[in-house]
Amino acid sequence: MLKATLRSFLAHKGRLLLSALAIVLSVAFVAGSLIFSDTVTRTFDRLFHSTSADVTVEPRQDLKSQVPTGEAETVPASLAGRVARVDGVASTHADVSVQNITVVDSKNKSVGPTTGAPTIATDWYLTARSPVKLTSGHAPQSGGEALLDADTADKKHVKIGDTLTVLAQPGTFKVQIVGIATFTTTNPGAALVFLDPKTAATQLLGSAGKATSISVDAAKGVSDAQLKTRIVAEIGTGTYDVKTADEQAKSAASDLGGFLDVIKYVMLGFAGIAVLVGVFLIVNTFSMLIAQRTRELGLLRALGADRRQVRRSVLTEAILLGLVGSTLGLAAGIGLAAGLIKLMSVFGMNLKTTEMVVGWGTPVAAYVVGVGVTFVAAYLPARRAAGVSPMAALADAEIAGIGKPLRVRAIVGSIVGVLGAAALVGCATATKTASSASLLGLGVVLTLIATVIAGPLLVRPVIRVLGAAFPALFGSIGRMSQRNALRNPRRTGATAAALMVGLALVGGMSVASASMSKSFDQQIDKTLGADFVIQNSNFVPFTQEVTDKVRGTEGVGLVVRQRFAPIAVRLPDGKRIETTAAGYDNGVDDVAHVTYAAGNSAAALAPGSIGMDVDFAKDHGVRVGSTIPVEFPAGKKTELKVTALTDQDNSGGFGMQGGLFFGIATVEKYVPGGQDSALYVNAASGTSPDQLRKNLDKNLEPYPQVQVRDQADYKKLVHDQIAVLLYLVYALLGLAIIIAVLGVVNTLALSVVERTREIGLLRAIGLARRQLRRMIRLESVVIAVFGAVLGLALGLVWGVCVQQVLALQGMKALAIPWTTIVAVVIGSAVVGIVAALLPALRASRMNVLAAIAHE
Repeated sequence: MLKATLRSFLAHKGRLLLSALAIVLSVAFVAGSLIFSDTVTRTFDRLFHSTSADVTVEPRQDLKSQVPTGEAETVPASLAGRVARVDGVASTHADVSVQNITVVDSKNKSVGPTTGAPTIATDWYLTARSPVKLTSGHAPQSGGEALLDADTADKKHVKIGDTLTVLAQPGTFKVQIVGIATFTTTNPGAALVFLDPKTAATQLLGSAGKATSISVDAAKGVSDAQLKTRIVAEIGTGTYDVKTADEQAKSAASDLGGFLDVIKYVMLGFAGIAVLVGVFLIVNTFSMLIAQRTRELGLLRALGADRRQVRRSVLTEAILLGLVGSTLGLAAGIGLAAGLIKLMSVFGMNLKTTEMVVGWGTPVAAYVVGVGVTFVAAYLPARRAAGVSPMAALADAEIAGIGKPLRVRAIVGSIVGVLGAAALVGCATATKTASSASLLGLGVVLTLIATVIAGPLLVRPVIRVLGAAFPALFGSIGRMSQRNALRNPRRTGATAAALMVGLALVGGMSVASASMSKSFDQQIDKTLGADFVIQNSNFVPFTQEVTDKVRGTEGVGLVVRQRFAPIAVRLPDGKRIETTAAGYDNGVDDVAHVTYAAGNSAAALAPGSIGMDVDFAKDHGVRVGSTIPVEFPAGKKTELKVTALTDQDNSGGFGMQGGLFFGIATVEKYVPGGQDSALYVNAASGTSPDQLRKNLDKNLEPYPQVQVRDQADYKKLVHDQIAVLLYLVYALLGLAIIIAVLGVVNTLALSVVERTREIGLLRAIGLARRQLRRMIRLESVVIAVFGAVLGLALGLVWGVCVQQVLALQGMKALAIPWTTIVAVVIGSAVVGIVAALLPALRASRMNVLAAIAHE
């Protein structure tokens, strides 16, 4: 049996090739994502460990803001001297390092990265841990000198002698580049500007007496943990965070972890899609191979092979296929990871392929996925193979399921479908976002399973409708193509299912994204009343200079500032919630349309007052007139009276969780030194918005990071952000289509082999080669469109349910992108034509006499 199995596998290796490609793709994405994330993690672990001081003293962050506030957290520079007196300290240094800056060249073009990485200004202080070294020029020695990292200098064409402008929180200043520093470790993609220590503290923090942290080197024989304990005993823990090198490295790595997780989960999403549609392809392939080997399997049974041996033989073939596919997929995954590492250099993160990490878990995961998926997919066909009777050797029998009743599928599919529909109905009627989202996930999974199970039941009614015009348009050729698709519902259903999965995903996400775009458009129209909003392009707060420039612009009327502050509130129900509140100037009603359930803007922005979202207030037992304790950074506390409750569809514009907001005077009192996050600007009487925009653009020219946006700009910004999500979905769709095309090609190719004698007879009675090719193409088209119809119908239901979840967050508009849906159906027909090209060509080249004599 083993010898027969190996010979059978080698005999059908061409037919199994397309199935192997599905395995290769899924394994490649799994292996590639693991290798890439392991490589980046290991690289940055080394970077963080090699550059962290033995002990670092930082300001304690009791409250973390969900949005940038522009405030630099500092410690007294004199703390370095106090720490230096601790037993076991070899040396200390007051560090200055800020990211809330913008650096521009003489043409007012930003020198910083455009990939989201920060621009960092820091003091020049070389140690054995420094990630850079001076490679040309000299170190900065005065307030007008600076160094620039070599990567940024090369990309932005900056050379020694050039003058740059630094826009920092305390003010703007110019520096001349006197040297270039080159990274000795991995460049994380940031732009680095180095100043002399005194200038750094004065210009970046506003005072020579401030620092952002204190670096401490341990004396010989003193461990980091021992030194930390001694420093904590000296300075306490109430005001400062004291971290060892390992703790500092872990903290930095955790900040990077979110970025890595996004890449990993996206790639695993691709792997999941590849696995899912690959299962259908493998099931179909083995089902058809077994159908074509009915006589062979019957002869094995007649010669004494029992059911278990036959089943084991088919599963062995599947395992061999899985092993081959997994091995090739692992190699492809290494190549994919290398490509991703190269791609990261485009974003400024200079990783090295020579340091690629292939941990033991990667090949294990690769073979578990590849072999496991193939084994599971081949199990049902193997069971059917074991059911071949010895009598099948005496007849031209077929066990592919033609003519067999579909009662079991109907019963199981109906039960699962009803459960899935009930979950989706529950999702649409739920009043809590968490429960609605959970029911949505359950409903999506169950309805997908139900559609796959019941797909063959839908083949005959749907394809009769889809192919109804074929006889009229193509005559007998059209009729035969339609009947070929109807001949084996199980096969047609499984072939179409691979395409259905991808299209259901794109249909659902298209509805969700279109609904989000329409909802945001309505929100912007409904809430934004200002002529223009002034913000940084990356939403980081800007300096006071920008605010002064805007106020001094000709034609500017009302200017309302927005400033954020991290706070914690103690609510009547006993809960303490950390969130971010927004502060506003008076005049909010002139730049925003706010709906109030109680109170008004004047009451909310008055000293000692606070406003919040009405639903948040109800959930926590807050009423107008309630006084709630509020904590600000640095341990500052007060009590504020609730004087207004907003009733917005989406309170996100007035803060974060809870929609908390108050007067900007409150922010300035408890969080001094902050920066404005946005300016809402109205034109003065007699000035048109178009003229004001020209004036603003001209006046803000020295600040390239600052954007002037009106309602149309905001809508475009939102649409562009949503488009990023859509591009990911379309990429997943592309992968699903690739594998689905492989599935259709495989099915048609095996179907041509299966119908060799039939094709020979058709050719013998006068069917032309051109007519034969057309028949196979039409069969492929109707199968592909059938999969598209099922997938889009399912996707529309999912999309509507996703919109119901979004509605609980204020996005209540429903939009269905009919243009996209029509385009997908047309595209599916094209996919069917492309998939049929090779099988149709092969069929038309058959020798008629040989085909008739084929067994």
